[in-house]
Amino acid sequence: MTSDHDDGHDSGVSRRKILECMTWAGTGVLWTVAGGMPRSMGLIGEAAAAEPSGLTFLQISDSHVGFDKPANPNAIGTLEEAINKIRSLPVKPSFIIHTGDITHLSKPSEFDDADRIISQARLDVHYVPGEHDVLDEDVKLYRDRYGRGTKGAGWYSFDANGVHFIGLVNVVDLKAGGLGNLGNDQLEWLEDDLKGRPASTPIVVFAHIPLWTVYPAWGWGTEDAARAHDYLKRFGSVTVLNGHIHQVMQKVEGHVQFHTARSTAFPQAAPGTPGASPGPLKVPAEMLRSMLGVSSVTHRPNMTGLSIAEQTLNAGPATSAAMAAAAAPAAARTTNPAQAISISNFTFAPAAITVRAGQEVTWVNEDDAPHTVLGSDPGSPLKSPALDTGDKYSAKLAQPGAYKYFCSLHPHMTGVVNVSA
Repeated sequence: MTSDHDDGHDSGVSRRKILECMTWAGTGVLWTVAGGMPRSMGLIGEAAAAEPSGLTFLQISDSHVGFDKPANPNAIGTLEEAINKIRSLPVKPSFIIHTGDITHLSKPSEFDDADRIISQARLDVHYVPGEHDVLDEDVKLYRDRYGRGTKGAGWYSFDANGVHFIGLVNVVDLKAGGLGNLGNDQLEWLEDDLKGRPASTPIVVFAHIPLWTVYPAWGWGTEDAARAHDYLKRFGSVTVLNGHIHQVMQKVEGHVQFHTARSTAFPQAAPGTPGASPGPLKVPAEMLRSMLGVSSVTHRPNMTGLSIAEQTLNAGPATSAAMAAAAAPAAARTTNPAQAISISNFTFAPAAITVRAGQEVTWVNEDDAPHTVLGSDPGSPLKSPALDTGDKYSAKLAQPGAYKYFCSLHPHMTGVVNVSA
């Protein structure tokens, strides 16, 4: 995403040839804080000519290092392009915020590649995890690299140039059918962290899953975010930065502005697109530029929050018909036997199945996104690793009963295996 601003003065920033030669590449958001108000500043793909006053920082999100499916066979390459754009900025930002899904499958090699590429920006980076970063059983890989000095599952805060930054974690211990969640321990910590701070303190909160309910049918929201909002609403300037949905959306409630960022890896369908599901969206070449865009971000005196307008790179919106065509689910790739469950288009099919005790059940992932099979009840024998495209997981359930399960990466996906005697 790219952005601009106008505060009533000549910004000195050239707008000529904006992204003229840009192909599909991930970018980020450049933010500046001046006079206590965060606002967008400049373009990652553009040379900003004038140094802004106050604090400037960058947001990148959803790098998905390791992703190599048709929606973008070279996610590493597009991340490198984003970092190269950051390096070319004439005004050096203070730091980067990465709002999660650094990796695609939480593999050590993926974390290594991400570190190697992002470190080339030569900036401090403040991370929060996405659900794709915590797939190892003990969440050790993420915590060892990025979680030192943090609390609980990795939440923390810091101050910079009079602005208070809060990194929250809402991707751990997700529940079947639910949204992201913060949990009581983190919320109590947040309340304590904000106590005693003057209401005039500018606050920037960042987390992976949106802290407002974008689209619950796809799990795009945080179940207990309202309690966090209660702690934040007394402050005069609050900006909440999220990733996860791979597209730009904004919402303003009082003095709180919510903003989601694009991915550096692949797009996702707009929520509610007929026939669509969350996950990698393969865009035909002729549609590519209509799915990319710039954001014009305006802040004027006496204006609450930020005004953000979107425009696609071909100077026109993607048509709803074209969006639907790109987002339509692909045909099933295989025909499964009776005891196999297809994971396709972000659903378990069939969602309910009946087998005899001791009969093997196999799940086959046919999506271009990873999924898991995790029992909903404590002690459930269903517990798969992350299943990439084409991977299978099998289990024999010896005892009669109803075995409910869900995908821990996409909790809106649920199913049940009924085992008869």
